[in-house]
Amino acid sequence: MAHTPTRPTLALYRRVFREATPFRVPLGALLALGLVGTPIGLLMPLPVTIAVDSVIGGKPLPAALDGWVPAGLAGAPLLLAVGLVVATALITQLHGLADRFLRDWTGQRMVAAFRSKLFLHAQRLAIQRHDAKGISDAQNRIEDDASAIQWQISHVILPFVTSAAYFGGMVWVTAMINAKLAVVALAVSPLFALLTALSHHRLRSRWDAVCEEDSKAKAVLHETLSALRVVRAFGQEEREVKRFQERTDRVISRFFSAARAESAMGFCVSMLLSGGTAAVLYIGVTDVQAGLLTVGELLLALSYLGQLYQPLQNMGHQVAAQQKLMANLHRAFALLDERQDPAETANAMALPRAMGDIAFRGVSYDHGTGRNVLHDLDFAIPAGAKVGIVGKSGAGKSSMIGLLTRLYDPKSGVVTLDGEDLRLWKLADLRRQFAIVGQDTILFSTTVAENIAYGRPGATMAQIEAAAKAADAHDFILRLPEGYDTPVGERGMRFSGGERQRIALARAFLCDAPILILDEPTSAVDSRTEKAIMDGIEVLMEGRTTFMITHRLATLRDCDVLIEMEAGRVTRVTSNVEDAVAGMTAALAA
Repeated sequence: MAHTPTRPTLALYRRVFREATPFRVPLGALLALGLVGTPIGLLMPLPVTIAVDSVIGGKPLPAALDGWVPAGLAGAPLLLAVGLVVATALITQLHGLADRFLRDWTGQRMVAAFRSKLFLHAQRLAIQRHDAKGISDAQNRIEDDASAIQWQISHVILPFVTSAAYFGGMVWVTAMINAKLAVVALAVSPLFALLTALSHHRLRSRWDAVCEEDSKAKAVLHETLSALRVVRAFGQEEREVKRFQERTDRVISRFFSAARAESAMGFCVSMLLSGGTAAVLYIGVTDVQAGLLTVGELLLALSYLGQLYQPLQNMGHQVAAQQKLMANLHRAFALLDERQDPAETANAMALPRAMGDIAFRGVSYDHGTGRNVLHDLDFAIPAGAKVGIVGKSGAGKSSMIGLLTRLYDPKSGVVTLDGEDLRLWKLADLRRQFAIVGQDTILFSTTVAENIAYGRPGATMAQIEAAAKAADAHDFILRLPEGYDTPVGERGMRFSGGERQRIALARAFLCDAPILILDEPTSAVDSRTEKAIMDGIEVLMEGRTTFMITHRLATLRDCDVLIEMEAGRVTRVTSNVEDAVAGMTAALAA
């Protein structure tokens, strides 16, 4: 299986540090707390040395500690040792609490900011990208992969720096006790560095594979649960479980491959450090026997050696963990690297409110496949006109509307609004010129009022109610348990098709855009509901350039222009709508 090429590690680190820049103050505080841990660690073995040499062995306290106790105090060395144990434990606990709180707070804030950045970017990517890779691909990168930035910064990079500082401090203190022991202990460091370098790429490629397979397994979950009604209708629950298990088995296989490589590295690091400890123990014992070291000094040196090797072992674990996190971060940054489509031009013009003149000039489009789905569309629509669009399924009607709203740009030709190429207008301003009521009404899992105000978030309650009344939705909304504050549930499935369409109409009324797009707005409702919805639509169309896509010919009679499409081409544009509709009706009857 081919995997995504590994991004150069240094380039990824630079990007991680750029994302962390807004949090440099708390991260600096975290680093300082980590460095403070070094002298705290140096204090921990000291009480044992005092107890062995000065309390049990009867030797005087070290010169550096002699001034800490009053002269002539009975049992002073023992009291000092006990006091140091209590003080060190208290300081260690306070240090740990501060470190954990700051680490968690900074990490969570950092992840939230990074996820928001990815979420905004994902919404601006090409529609074709999401169609080809699935929504779950971007979702997994935002939800799962983005969290790696917290662990990479606060649980790997900063601990790695503080472990290195701790290691340096332990080497210095061990050298003060016995330089020969320090040299022997340090002999493992070059071997550790070599082992780390050899394991780096092996671990990284295996964790890349785990992330890719895990994303595919989650895609099955997302797809199945999103289409749960279809799955149940065909009784395919067990089949979907089997498909998910097959994907999960691949994840497990890749995971164990990475885990084996990580365990092998951990085993080698442990054996390397054990060899260093054995060498120091042998040399230290022989020095005690020769009278060159006291027993307390040997115990202190061995204790510091354990702490000396602990940072090395931590760094080994951090290097292994880093490769998994870098695989996650590679996927997250790869999403950010994808080009926004359509992109806004550098000197885009503001568009407060359009008149509504629309023209297609030699427009072709291919959805990025190389095979045109629209061919040389050429027509003009004056402002305020009501345009009916008819054609078989797959004729290109929805693709044409996608070009009009600039969900994507044409392969060739130009679409104009008020005489200017759509690409010359600011995207946000352009999108505000359209109100859309589609056949598959999308409602969000917020309240009814928030759904109506979706295109105009600052609307007052009075404006929301006025829009609902215009759409003939006010009465049924008031009958809901919490009225306008009633949650609609996921995708609005708690409401009937007619109720969802009326909420969508209210949204369009409130939006008050100069161009209205109606894509089969009554295809999913009965004839009685259709009449009520069409009454609202007729009011909404007044004074607006309107495009109505429909298979119901009766709804086209009031249009000013009729566009007929077939196989991606405009076959007829006529203003004699009534005769054209009569002809199509007669042809269908025959």
